[in-house]
Amino acid sequence: MFFTPVSPAGFRRQVYTAGTRPLAQFMEQAQEPRSQHSAVLAQDEQSFTLTFDVPGISREQLVVGIEGNVVRLSSAEGAPRQYRFACELPQDIDASQSEAKLEHGVLTLKLAKVVPVSRVTELVIH
Repeated sequence: MFFTPVSPAGFRRQVYTAGTRPLAQFMEQAQEPRSQHSAVLAQDEQSFTLTFDVPGISREQLVVGIEGNVVRLSSAEGAPRQYRFACELPQDIDASQSEAKLEHGVLTLKLAKVVPVSRVTELVIH
C-alpha cells in the first residue's frame, strides 16, 4: 500500500524559496512581544486589572502613563526589550488610587475607576 501526501501544487516551491524579508528584519519581528496576546483585562465594580507578560525587564525600565481612560505601557529607552501597549478603557481612571506591581516578569496594574459624581441639583418649588 502506498501513501502520497496531498498538498497544493506549489507547496514545495513556496517552502523552499527564499523569503522576501531580510533575515535581520525577520529576527527583530520574531523577538518582539505580541501585545495582543500578552495582556489580560479583568474588572469589578471598583477597578480594572490589567496583567502583562514582560519578561527580561526591571521596574525601572517600564513606564506606565494614565490619561483619563487611556493607559499606556512602554519600556524605557535603552531597555533590553521593547514593549509598547495602549488601551482605552470604558471609564476614567483614578491614578492616585491605582497601583502597579511587577513580580517574576508579570506586570499587574490595578486601576481604580473614577467614581461618578452626581451633578443633580434639586430646585425649590415656590
